[in-house]
Amino acid sequence: MLRARILENKLSSLYKAGKIVGGVYLGRGQEAISGTLGTALVQGKDCFAPLIRDQAGRTAFGEPLIDCTRTYLGSVEGPMKGRDGNIHRGRPEMGMPAMISHLGAQVPLIAGMLFAKRLKGTLDGCVGATSVGDGATSTGAFHEGLNLAAVEKLPMVVVVANNQFAYSTPNTRQFACADLVERARGYGIGGFSVDGTDLLACASVVNEAVKLARSGGGPQMIVAHLLRLGGHGEHDDGSYVPEAAKNGHYGRDCIEVGIRQLIDGGHATVDDILAWQDETAEEVQRAVAQAQQEAVPDPYREDWTALSTKFPTNPL
Repeated sequence: MLRARILENKLSSLYKAGKIVGGVYLGRGQEAISGTLGTALVQGKDCFAPLIRDQAGRTAFGEPLIDCTRTYLGSVEGPMKGRDGNIHRGRPEMGMPAMISHLGAQVPLIAGMLFAKRLKGTLDGCVGATSVGDGATSTGAFHEGLNLAAVEKLPMVVVVANNQFAYSTPNTRQFACADLVERARGYGIGGFSVDGTDLLACASVVNEAVKLARSGGGPQMIVAHLLRLGGHGEHDDGSYVPEAAKNGHYGRDCIEVGIRQLIDGGHATVDDILAWQDETAEEVQRAVAQAQQEAVPDPYREDWTALSTKFPTNPL
């Protein structure tokens, strides 16, 4: 969580300084649910499709920070070779597909990956996970993907980060049920509701959901209640969020809550936390400096072919 926050604070500064082209979307306030999801998965075995606010989950799943800085700064050495915007990065070979911006689209993507593993006979013990926002639950892709996963009893975990606003649309204009977790019953899958600002609660619920999915319990949906600590992106001031929400329970910082929990539980000391912050700040600075020194794609020399075109001359 600290590594994600410190990295994203740096991305915000680079964006405001005009060093990043395109949008910057941060996970402030979502690190607890995202980080615990990434931690509960096993790289090399499971698959994880993160969304724009899942830097903590990416980091926990094993993505190096340099992948992030290279993508945001357009380095040709990055995972997307500077080609595909600044947030659509992935490492398919490590089980992390490139991010899709279209809301809900990664639910059927993960369902398809799991179904393909079943067809190939490699699904045993594997879990597929993705994280979406409350707005994504209103899309057809979300419904179709989750319905397929439910019918096929795929080992999928879907985290719905309910930050109370789909961009600027409040929950009251988004859905009529009291809690999005009620929809789990309609799909015939497991459902959990958790305080997304509470690190220990998130860890407990996420691990239980992943365990159930891995042991044959079928899809599990987790609805984490929280509030993003900023606008939809760094271009947005979030002025539509009422002060009452910002000052309410879900407006608290999950990292501050987590730090208190670790210290009060005897899991870490103040000196430990400060050391982690210093180490991460140095790591982030090195990653940014390295990416800034690397070349960007040359449009006149770049081979933009995404897929192989070496087909037989007579395919029939």
